[in-house]
Amino acid sequence: MKIGIFNQARRQCAATLAEVMVAVAVLAILLVSLFAGFSFGFGVVRATREDLRATQILTQKIEGIRLCTYHQLTNQCPSSFTETYATMGSSKGVTYYGTISQTNNANLPSAYQNTVRLITVTVTWTTSKGDGSTVTHTRSMQTQSAFYGLQNYLYGDFNRI
Repeated sequence: MKIGIFNQARRQCAATLAEVMVAVAVLAILLVSLFAGFSFGFGVVRATREDLRATQILTQKIEGIRLCTYHQLTNQCPSSFTETYATMGSSKGVTYYGTISQTNNANLPSAYQNTVRLITVTVTWTTSKGDGSTVTHTRSMQTQSAFYGLQNYLYGDFNRI
């Protein structure tokens, strides 16, 4: 008699096939969601690193331009550059293509238009998406450089062109 009661209690505690299948389906959905979240998170980190590196390149070029004399800007400043960024453990990195353009600032009074330059530094890079397509990103930064600007205080020559 005790054996029959024990077997009946054991059968009542066991899970049915339908319950097991539902549990497996819920677990599968949770795992797929977890891996999709990881993948999305790694993509966001990669995009943020690329954007941060572009900002660093722009800042580096702008700060270098601010230290150039007016003569160096008008005669010796390159109009394009290339920078490469490869993460640790990766031989393939992102290549940043940059341009430096100079124009007279039309927003200034006419007396200053020939002595102040508006300098725009633009960086463009391309990344690939997971489906084989590519996305092109562009960032730019502007500054102004004056004939009697910061470089004269650094180099001490106010008459230099």
